[in-house]
Amino acid sequence: MEHKIIKSERGITHYWINRNLDKNARCIVFTHGLTANHMMFEKQVEYFSKEYTIITWDVPLHGESRPYINFSYENTAIELKSILDAENIKKVILVGMSMGGYPSQEFAIQYADRVSAFIALDTTPFGLSYYSVLDRWWLKQVELMAKCIPDKMLRNSMAKAVSKTRYAYDMMLKMLNPLSKTDIVEQMGIAYGSVFDRKESVHFNFPVLILLGEYDKTGKVKQYCEAWSKKDGYPLHIIKGASHFSNADNYDDVNKEISDFICGL
Repeated sequence: MEHKIIKSERGITHYWINRNLDKNARCIVFTHGLTANHMMFEKQVEYFSKEYTIITWDVPLHGESRPYINFSYENTAIELKSILDAENIKKVILVGMSMGGYPSQEFAIQYADRVSAFIALDTTPFGLSYYSVLDRWWLKQVELMAKCIPDKMLRNSMAKAVSKTRYAYDMMLKMLNPLSKTDIVEQMGIAYGSVFDRKESVHFNFPVLILLGEYDKTGKVKQYCEAWSKKDGYPLHIIKGASHFSNADNYDDVNKEISDFICGL
């Protein structure tokens, strides 16, 4: 993967690209979850690089894309467009994991003509209609609760909560390692605080696949995914033996699901 950057008045965004030699190869953009970084898709990069152009990136405020001012999902979509423009890539397949589903959805709203499909990986939909007042209140408390937990305990509990396998657990800790506790808490506060900026529900006219870990107990992700699938008719497939970090817990099944979905486009 070639490491590159794009600059805006808000900060520098880092991304990695593996360009397939076939000029007609599709491009997949993988967007990581909260407090994580581009390494989250290690097993997907290995698998899909043979047939596709692959882009991973550190979402603004995460990984190496720090510092960053005026974070919003609208701005993350603008940075992603700048990456694609710089690489002269006209159309992409989006894969958004957990928080990474929000920059993906925002990009798909702003630049729908540049999206071929969206794989929602253990993530949730935009729109206040899915979230009760109590749900929204609890999300706003995450930052405060995280502040009260000792540093090492916070990291271990976060890694344990999203994983069922040692590989997923160790990878989550590895991604958290460069961050201070202040960084982690800041990311939680800003990311969760921005999720309801776009209040309306959105239906996408391109194909969407929802993937959900069998043991995903992060918040109410399971309930939101089920409601999303029912309301919009998007297929919902369960990843066996996986928790929230399903693309690390059971990367073989996730890779197959994504591959089959893309081949069926």
